[in-house]
Amino acid sequence: MSLGRNSSNDTCEIDDRDLSLFLPISYSIICCFGLLSNTFSIFVFFVRRHGDSSMAVYMRHLTLADSLLVMSLPLRIYYHNKQGPFFLCKVVGVFFYINMYASISFLSLISLDRYLKIVKPVWVFRVQKVLWSRVASFIIWAVLFLGTGMFFVSNKHKHPCDKICFHFHTKGLLASSVNLSVVALFFGLFLVFLVFYAKIALKLKTVEIGKSDPNSPNQKKRLVLKTFLVPVIFTLCFLPYHLVRVPYVLAQMDVIKEVDSKQLLHIWNESTLLLSALNSCLDPIIYYFLSSIYRKTILCAIQGKFKTTYDLNRRRISINRSITEI
Repeated sequence: MSLGRNSSNDTCEIDDRDLSLFLPISYSIICCFGLLSNTFSIFVFFVRRHGDSSMAVYMRHLTLADSLLVMSLPLRIYYHNKQGPFFLCKVVGVFFYINMYASISFLSLISLDRYLKIVKPVWVFRVQKVLWSRVASFIIWAVLFLGTGMFFVSNKHKHPCDKICFHFHTKGLLASSVNLSVVALFFGLFLVFLVFYAKIALKLKTVEIGKSDPNSPNQKKRLVLKTFLVPVIFTLCFLPYHLVRVPYVLAQMDVIKEVDSKQLLHIWNESTLLLSALNSCLDPIIYYFLSSIYRKTILCAIQGKFKTTYDLNRRRISINRSITEI
């Protein structure tokens, strides 16, 4: 595909270049690892039901979002850089973004839950109650599914690139405005994230875990690791994509007209979107450090102690215990 051709021709002037092979291979690896890790997570959070808490509810829905996103990857791989059935490509693309933003939402609620339990441990807010957590989770799903309806409005395929699945597509004012609004909401959420974890960091400085216990420094380090694992994964997976998103949408609107700029932004957009998909493989790491039942189930499975795993389930071990288990 030649960059020298203009958009009036029948050939798309934007191509994947070095990503044409890298993207399908990378998505295939994410799909394999994601299916394996999230199948195990579904077993822990859905099949092996245990005492509910707000954290357990959010983890359950986060697992569901990651699993659904991973399930959309085979079609994304198959139709990569092809002129597939327009409606099918649209459905798969929208489904991918629904679950990506569901993951962002539930990671945010997990962070809110941890903030309240660490910074304000004495108070019990409505947001920490199981019923409210369930209602909030269903509201998130409803808003995401209803909000994506406008993306199924007819596409006139004015640009040759619009016919290629999961590629650089031109956008009208309405779709672009929605995309930019979502980016603005993300950065507002990310700012709240920074405030939350800054306050958590200050709180952890004052936390004393068994002064006389020789293992207390290790416990403190473990607590810090578990606390800041969520923002590290959140930032790594989602911040780069949203930083690229604004100029990318402007290019889709043809506000940025240079073909070379559009080409570069397309490469950046696809690369950072791959990082967002990687989140579906990294979230089980969060479960391992934040959920005692998840961690013990993995250890029992590795050691082949499936009966012990069953006994753990019967004792209905709660996900949340003390500040070291938050």
